[in-house]
Amino acid sequence: MMSHQAKQAAGRTLIFATANPHKLEEVMAMMPRGVAIKSLSDVGFTGDIPETGATLQDNALQKARHIFERYRLPCFADDTGLEVNALNGAPGVYSARYAGVDGSQSEKSKANMNRLLDALSGVTDRRARFRTVIAYMDARGREHLFEGAIAGVITTTPAGSEGFGYDPVFLPDGYRLTFALMPLAQKNQISHRGQAFKKFAEAIGKDEALYKNKRYIYSRSVPVWQVLPPLHFGEGLGVRKNPQFRFVLTPKTK
Repeated sequence: MMSHQAKQAAGRTLIFATANPHKLEEVMAMMPRGVAIKSLSDVGFTGDIPETGATLQDNALQKARHIFERYRLPCFADDTGLEVNALNGAPGVYSARYAGVDGSQSEKSKANMNRLLDALSGVTDRRARFRTVIAYMDARGREHLFEGAIAGVITTTPAGSEGFGYDPVFLPDGYRLTFALMPLAQKNQISHRGQAFKKFAEAIGKDEALYKNKRYIYSRSVPVWQVLPPLHFGEGLGVRKNPQFRFVLTPKTK
């Protein structure tokens, strides 16, 4: 049975499948007007979400599907990985639990950074990239994917107190500040998550504008790979065994 909190999340409100307040703050700053974001705590969700996928795409979809099946409301989830060249792409999909320790968010982040710096001790090739994949489940249960990435290097020591995760040791290409030294607005302009959510927000904003314009109606469905740009990693959307579809809005003829 849907909770009172979940019922309040209906309409043009989206559930963000996260319990991370820092991530929530970043995302809320990037969403278009008219679209509200509810966190898991806002809708009364206190359980665990499975995150056992082999790729970022798998994990993002797994989390989004779990919340959609629970509340049957539009929702989205993201998964982010730090991929270090000298470590053959590690920690990658295991970035959030790289050190394998329990504790608070800040304690786990510190342990993860320490393990990363230890692994790169004496290594000259410190190239890395952050990558984010967003999975969005719309009101009809259709799946949409968005991706963002940014290249940079891993510093030898942490610098800065803003952001979260590996931000203090990630220096994006072309900048002299780590993510943890950047104001949130600047980070959101260039970051992997910022790029992915910019694409997501544009899609949501476009749907919101059409949704409010009564001259438009839901008229037909097309495969999602004809609507969204193809992803450059993993299995192409166009060859999935179960094709994904989304409705497109077209002008009324009368």
